[in-house]
Amino acid sequence: MNPTSQTPSTLTIRRPDDWHLHLRDGDALRAVVADTARQFSRAIIMPNLRPPVTTVEQAVAYRNQILKALQQRDEELSYKFEPLMTLYLTDNTSVDDVQAAASCEHVYAFKLYPAGATTNSDSGVTDLLGKCRAVLDAMQRLRIPLLVHGEVTDPNVDVFDREAVFVDRVMIPLRKDFPELKVVFEHITTRDGAHYVRDAQGPIAATITPQHLMYNRNAIFQGGLRPHWYCLPILKRELHRQALLEVATGDSPRFFLGTDSAPHARGLKEQDCGCAGCYNALHAMALYAQAFESVGRLDRLEAFASLRGPAFYDLPVNDGSITLIRQSYVVPEELPYIDGDTLVPLAAGQALTWRLQP
Repeated sequence: MNPTSQTPSTLTIRRPDDWHLHLRDGDALRAVVADTARQFSRAIIMPNLRPPVTTVEQAVAYRNQILKALQQRDEELSYKFEPLMTLYLTDNTSVDDVQAAASCEHVYAFKLYPAGATTNSDSGVTDLLGKCRAVLDAMQRLRIPLLVHGEVTDPNVDVFDREAVFVDRVMIPLRKDFPELKVVFEHITTRDGAHYVRDAQGPIAATITPQHLMYNRNAIFQGGLRPHWYCLPILKRELHRQALLEVATGDSPRFFLGTDSAPHARGLKEQDCGCAGCYNALHAMALYAQAFESVGRLDRLEAFASLRGPAFYDLPVNDGSITLIRQSYVVPEELPYIDGDTLVPLAAGQALTWRLQP
């Protein structure tokens, strides 16, 4: 849809997609799935469950669980939302697994978690080019994207430098050996990552979250340690946030929307070793709109949210549209979740300048 539909008080764009989403399973899935379906037509679903989704059969079963959960929440939404499934890449993934994925209409990519990089990543790859070379070759040949959590897990590397080091240690060697492999550098957080994706040769793209466009690392520490702002990759310095805004709102088709929305119960976040992840699915498009408006580029939101991702994944753009209203929206302090606990959304209690029209 042409962004000229914008008025001083509304913004209407073609219905967007979320190219990086955590939905969990069971009761947690049922608690959060409708928040995404209200805004997005499709979403790439992360496979880091316990146990991880490593086979086509598991992916199809998980997809059916997602659709059933959505129908239980609101049957009117179920037809609008399509989960796009991924498989968890491990040291034991085989070429047969890749061929099975390529033959399945519901599987769209493999996900690389370096072992120990984030939540439920203990089954991740320990030596990508050493143990997964045949699999990567098959993915390149069959045009199946590799989605990369781009951080090294070396304990000697500062947590704020792990993405930049990943570019040098993993991404550059990977793409030198497999130059035609489609790669998505997920949830980039640094100028290093943004400039690498912007300038690299071959089929590469990156997703960017609303929290990394809206906030820098000061948000984690304002008024004390604030665990609901803690995610991995962690929020970075202001210069990196500005670099992300520049590429997200710029002309390159390589950067598109991926919320990395990750629900965690309040009790698991607020403890001596709280888990990583921000829940933003409730108000993702309002956050993105505010970020784009902050640099005077609301006219570029549709390309970032609705057009570039489908082009990279060789999918059609969505029918229909969503409308955002320029109206103050106070993010709820908490949401109902599971097991008697609650879920604290990103920027809880803060006022945003946009909201999704019901």
